Amino acid sequence: MRIALLGYGKMGKLIERIAIERGHEVVVTVDETNRSKVTDDQLKQADVAIEFTMPAVAVENYKWCFDLGVPVVSGTTGWLDRWEEVTAYCEQHRGGFFYASNFSIGVNIFFRLNNYLARLMHDFDDYKVFIEETHHIHKLDAPSGTAITIAEGILENHGGYSSWELNQGETVAKDILPVTAKRIGEVPGIHAVNYRSEVDEIEIRHSAFSREGFAKGAVLAAEFLKGKTGVLGMEDMLKL
Repeated sequence: MRIALLGYGKMGKLIERIAIERGHEVVVTVDETNRSKVTDDQLKQADVAIEFTMPAVAVENYKWCFDLGVPVVSGTTGWLDRWEEVTAYCEQHRGGFFYASNFSIGVNIFFRLNNYLARLMHDFDDYKVFIEETHHIHKLDAPSGTAITIAEGILENHGGYSSWELNQGETVAKDILPVTAKRIGEVPGIHAVNYRSEVDEIEIRHSAFSREGFAKGAVLAAEFLKGKTGVLGMEDMLKL
């Protein structure tokens, strides 16, 4: 499979290594230093593009791929306020789009555990829910896309909260789900959901040891997306 890498930082280089190890070819790499020089013909060589960039340029990259008939896998977060625009554009161009806030297999199992626990806790009003995520200092968006997915899973399955809110130490209303974001060192990613009462607490947690799990998941997603159209995600690939 021929892959275009949109974003060639630490994650892009790790994806490149794993893709080559799995027998694929990287035909073009794009970053902020050469974006204006990469031609449509170069991008069209790819069977699929893998995009890990910045929220400010992600949507432009998706549309570039859709215009050229190149399916795109993306893990960029922080742009989801334009989700309807992107998915509509994908469908109009009969494109393929695989999006995940987190490509880790373990995190996507964690999502399902989170949803199940939220349903279990629906009738136990003594427990207040808290979400905390920790990432490296280079991550610009807060909370993380993964934390937002976790929060949305709780909102959908618990029923006791109307919305989530980034918590900066202030007291929030009873029906608001607080999300705390920390940026420390080079932490790849830690996400925890805590149900706390006056007498005890229940916690589920996922800790990534490196970025390798995210990169491998993105390559697996590219293999899955090749030849497909429509908007897909990890639940489709993992059959969850």
